[in-house]
Amino acid sequence: MEETILKWALKNALDHGGKAEVGPVLSKVLGERPDLRPMAAKVRASVEKIVAEVNRMGLEDQKSRYSEIMEKIGVVEPVKVSQERRGLPPLVGAEVGKVVTRLPPEPSGYMHLGHALSGVINAEYARMYDGKLWLRFEDTNPRKVKLDYYESFRRGYKWLGIEWDFEKNNSDDMELYYDYGRRMIELGFLYACTCTEDELHRLRATGMGCVHRVRDVQENLIEWERAIEGVYDEGDISFRLRGDPSSENTVMRDPVLFRIVKHPHPLKGNDYNLWPTYDFAVAVQDAVCGVSHVLRSSEFAPRDELQNMIRSVLGLRSPVIVEYSRFEFRGAPTSKRIIRQLIEEGLISGWDDPRLTTIEGVRRRGILPETVREFTLSYTALTFARKEYDWSLLTSLNRKLLDPRVRRFFFVPDPVQLRVSGFEPRSVRIPFHPSKNLGDRIIRAGHSIYISGNDIAQIKVGEVIRLKYLMNIRILRINGFVEAENVGEAPIEGVPIIQWVGDDSRELLIHRPGLLLREDGSFNTDSMELVKGLGEPAVESIGLDEVVQFERFGFCRRDKVDSFDFIFCHE
Repeated sequence: MEETILKWALKNALDHGGKAEVGPVLSKVLGERPDLRPMAAKVRASVEKIVAEVNRMGLEDQKSRYSEIMEKIGVVEPVKVSQERRGLPPLVGAEVGKVVTRLPPEPSGYMHLGHALSGVINAEYARMYDGKLWLRFEDTNPRKVKLDYYESFRRGYKWLGIEWDFEKNNSDDMELYYDYGRRMIELGFLYACTCTEDELHRLRATGMGCVHRVRDVQENLIEWERAIEGVYDEGDISFRLRGDPSSENTVMRDPVLFRIVKHPHPLKGNDYNLWPTYDFAVAVQDAVCGVSHVLRSSEFAPRDELQNMIRSVLGLRSPVIVEYSRFEFRGAPTSKRIIRQLIEEGLISGWDDPRLTTIEGVRRRGILPETVREFTLSYTALTFARKEYDWSLLTSLNRKLLDPRVRRFFFVPDPVQLRVSGFEPRSVRIPFHPSKNLGDRIIRAGHSIYISGNDIAQIKVGEVIRLKYLMNIRILRINGFVEAENVGEAPIEGVPIIQWVGDDSRELLIHRPGLLLREDGSFNTDSMELVKGLGEPAVESIGLDEVVQFERFGFCRRDKVDSFDFIFCHE
């Protein structure tokens, strides 16, 4: 709790010339940690203490301490949206007009934020150097790929505003792979192996070659044609690189480059039995597509030697390879196996669950495509150092981009009835935004008014508060409902201001996503909070997928057209 308070206290101080304020810090803390709300009084006391400590620091000490916290959660240098973005560093060996990069998704699952951030990097470098960009689906494992996954990536890249110059599927070039495979056999670099899978793994683990390495070219060519014709079943035969069985890089220990897959391909049906592995297909395609720079996550680093060797044997040009750590977000799995298991067990709603990093989930969460782009160019670093980013970095950036463009509404969570004496029912006209011309709406205050139970927990009998745009009231009694008296309509400086709704309000349900997984990798049963409350009648004008701000609560996106269900946009 204290670390969360310190983070927001430092942020608030730096945003306001070195002096933090208790109210805004408390609001941010309770927004990020809804589990602390039942103990709001205790949290407020801690906020007051820490804010006082932060305000005693010098500005440089505040900056230094805040940078330490940001680095801990995945950011080396905090960058404000209002500042000019840092952009990407110069690309090694790049020449204007000669750079070709690629978006190389494997359509074996839905697109996620890691793909998006990498996609922005590849697209940005192509733009920076007046180059070209490929969208190329790595789909040579028929058992994994599905048509819906192809479309997920197309939709995702288009949503990000990425425009590619060329598109193809690796599976379109099967005959080309066969030609190159025959050439590698003829050159003595590819041989037919009938070892069982267990035997193959045992030999590779011990650094030993198998007996099939000594087969001659003619025998290997005969087996090659038999495999293409469909004579063999899965597991009967594979074609392996004659590499170095004892290499320290285990990838080079006679890896399989072609294998039998008897499973219909979503694009090619049952036309082919012998399929290239990822390494062979990508090595050929990067050369065929004229890719000048391969920009990808560092998990592929051990495969660089293998892919370069394949190209060298075939007389193909190798690209410049730039690798960096994977983009991961705390508490959000990217493993397709884990996500499928969570779906099957009914723990999440599907691939578009807003707790996931899938693009479908991120969009439901109300994250803007501009946010993903700015996040990539401002926060990501092309280094091998592992980074696990905190959701708050993405959502805080999203809030700043949303703030000037979205309408605002009154929403009262955990509503409590308020009865005010000395007040006649009336209607008030309220702008949708305090400084932007987004129109206005009318709210009626009747004999019954509702305010948030969270606000009631913060006020005392005898205290004066203001119902925004309506009147000032003095609290007389709190007993199941609140009794108060009207003490004037003119604003009073220093008086707390709260939102309210009338008795013509609408019932709202807000889904507040949190971290899906705990630190130990187990499912977080508290990862989705449901907040019930009342919204002003104008919420009926909110369109499907529209993001709005519920004042003093947060930005939310309307998730359903036939009910007032919303997804909370930030922690």
